[in-house]
Order: sequence, then C-alpha cells, then structure tokens
Amino acid sequence: MPDRRQWTKHIQMSKHTPLDWAISGAISALAIAGHCTIPCTATPVIAATQPNKLTFQLKSFYSQSMGKTRPYGVILPPHYNEDGDRRYPVIFFLHGGKGTPSSWIDIGLVKVLQKLYQDGTLTPSIVILPDGNDNRSSTPMYDPDYYDGPYGKVSTLIGKELPTLVKQRYRAVSNPHLWAIGGFSSGGWGALNIGLRHLDQFGVFFSHIGYFTDSSGFRNSPQAFIKTLPATQLKSLRIYLDAGKDDEMSTKFLISTRRFHQTLTKLQVPNEFHVFPGGHGRTGANFGWNYTRKNAMSSLSYVGDQFSQTIAAANFKNPKVAGTPSNP
Repeated sequence: MPDRRQWTKHIQMSKHTPLDWAISGAISALAIAGHCTIPCTATPVIAATQPNKLTFQLKSFYSQSMGKTRPYGVILPPHYNEDGDRRYPVIFFLHGGKGTPSSWIDIGLVKVLQKLYQDGTLTPSIVILPDGNDNRSSTPMYDPDYYDGPYGKVSTLIGKELPTLVKQRYRAVSNPHLWAIGGFSSGGWGALNIGLRHLDQFGVFFSHIGYFTDSSGFRNSPQAFIKTLPATQLKSLRIYLDAGKDDEMSTKFLISTRRFHQTLTKLQVPNEFHVFPGGHGRTGANFGWNYTRKNAMSSLSYVGDQFSQTIAAANFKNPKVAGTPSNP
C-alpha cells in the first residue's frame, strides 16, 4: 500500500505573462455594450465581495446534438439580479461516473464558492453544472463518454451548444480566458478532452483525479491531442491538475496526471500540479467526492488567479474598458 503517513505537493508553474495571452481577446470581449463588463482594477487583485445567499437551480434546454431535452444546473453569482448591466466569467463543472448536475451540490460546492467570493479569491462567476451523461444515462457500469461518439454528441453538447445557451440566457462575458472548464475523475478527463477542442470557448482548465489517455484512442486522449495544437494556442492555455496519492498503486490516475503535467511542462504550457492525500474510493474522508470537496478550494483559487490576471491585463491595455486612468 502507498505510504499514507505523509503527502506530497508538486507545483510546476511557468512564468505568468498575462499581457501576452490576454491581448488576443480580452479587450474586445470585456467591452460589451459600452459597459465595464466586470469589476476591473489596475492590479491583479479582486475586491472582496460580501455575497448574498447562493442558490442552485436545475434548468433544461433542447439539445439538437443529442436529440432530446437536457438538464443543467446553474449557480448565479451574488447580487446577479440587482445589477442588470454587469457581465460575469463562467465556470463549467463536469461530474464523474454515476454523477448528475446536482452531484456538485451534494459535496458542498455552494459553500466553497461563497467562501471564495467572500475572501475575494474568486471573482463572482456564473457556474454551470452540465449533465455529462451520454445516451446510456447515468449508470454504475460506464463512465460518461465525454466526446462525440456512438452514444451521443456529448462534446458538441458541452463544448458548443451549452456555451451558446449560457451567452443567450445569462450575462456572460465572451472572452474564453474568462471561461473555465473542469471536473472530477472522468469529468476531469472530459473537461480537457472537450475544452481543448473548443478553445474559442474555454481558456482555463482544471482536473481533480482525472486521467488523460482514453481507451477510445488518440482522438479522445488529451495526452496525445494537446501535442497537435499550434504553439500560439498552447501559449494561451492555463491548466490546473491534482491527483490522489493513494491512486498511485490502486489505479493509474496519479501516473496519468503526472505524465500529462510533464507533457504540459515540456510544451511550455503554464500549469500547476498537486498531489493530495486520498483519491478514488467509496468511503473515507479523502476519497471519492470527499476528495473533491476538500480540494475544490485549490482548483478554484487557481481559476480565480487566472481570471484576475486577465481582468488586470485587459484593464492595463485598454483602461477605457474599466473607466480608469491610463497606466504608465
């Protein structure tokens, strides 16, 4: 058995160069209808927010790609209904096997968000919880197929249809560097597998105890697929990874995550990698959904940092977006 007396933490972060990658889309996407779309400051510091009560809502829409009505969950940011001009970043959370949109609520995601908003670690965001299950539905026999395959066009559903719907139904910014997608276990794989194919929608990624080589082959394996992306796109990516120390011997999740981290570093993709206690499992304080409950604060803090840098960089390059004096 792995040594569970201690845990390790590894971080690999390339130097942040927010101006390099924010210029490509931050300015135009933040300037919507002549308003400052989100709170912008001249430095990458997000002002603390005193949130009101956050609520989870289960919604639905008809998916052309799946040929049926599909549910999704949404957690709107604090005071969303009080400021009709303000627009917000977006975060997608993908569940793992046997999961549903409400699985993230069951682990206490609302409390995590409320704490991060209150601390000013994460700028208030529109949080979307897709139903990632394919046409086999939620089953203990299979993980969701997070790609367009024989059981449905799940990649199109999550990577294209749902972002379009979010922009229509909610006051979301358009800049992909202010859109994050992540998940747990197979949802972590799905977030990278789908997100890397829709870089016009997503720029920040996170995976909790995910994997990066799929049994369906090269097409749906981020470990292989990311090597096909041009350097200009690789430069703009921001990726957070974590894995469970106890997954090293019982499964290959830790091995897969470490290899993906090494690939990202070799490709000079800015990324952050952690190893935490626990991993997959049905019971235990550090296992299964409990693992994600404990470590969601880490991934969302990373997302918050990336959002903050994008906001600051856009403000620096085009201070009129924020209505502040020019920076020297």
